[in-house]
Amino acid sequence: MISGMDISVGGLYFIVINLLTFLLYGLDKYKAIRQEWRIPERALLLMAFVGGAFGALSAMRIFRHKTRKGRFRLMIPLFCLLWGYIIVHKVLEIA
Repeated sequence: MISGMDISVGGLYFIVINLLTFLLYGLDKYKAIRQEWRIPERALLLMAFVGGAFGALSAMRIFRHKTRKGRFRLMIPLFCLLWGYIIVHKVLEIA
């Protein structure tokens, strides 16, 4: 129980993966500004695919990062749709 709410392992995973993805995108932006070693794009996309799509999309907007890359502009919203479908399906299954 977290803050008076029951939260499943899946829900906790979803929160953590999105937070980690958001932070990873922020770190990559920070490193890009300082022209340091970068996080591979494949790793950023993988984090979004495995559940961090909403964190990735938020980070792209807040940090203005990867917004010109066609692959990110296409894949991140698609991953959000995929995870949105999965979440709604799971919620309706429980109800």
